[in-house]
Amino acid sequence: MCRNIRTLYNFEPPATEVEVHAAALQFVRKLSGFNRPSKANAAAFDRGVQEVSAAAQRLLAGLVTAAPVKDRQAEAAKARARAAKRFA
Repeated sequence: MCRNIRTLYNFEPPATEVEVHAAALQFVRKLSGFNRPSKANAAAFDRGVQEVSAAAQRLLAGLVTAAPVKDRQAEAAKARARAAKRFA
């Protein structure tokens, strides 16, 4: 489940709100153990996703680095190469 959470910091172009929300959703799913909550838990689940998303946005906005910006395409190619080697 959490394999879908990717590093979002120090990329060009920067992470979008949609990417941060998707990572927050995966995180809350992992913590709660729910893929989809019941009606009784839906409000708490949705609130958790929103709060984690907001915290992640603040975190990403506050981080600083001297490292060069990573290229999304190059990082994706590296990940595909690692997967090919691992699952070949």
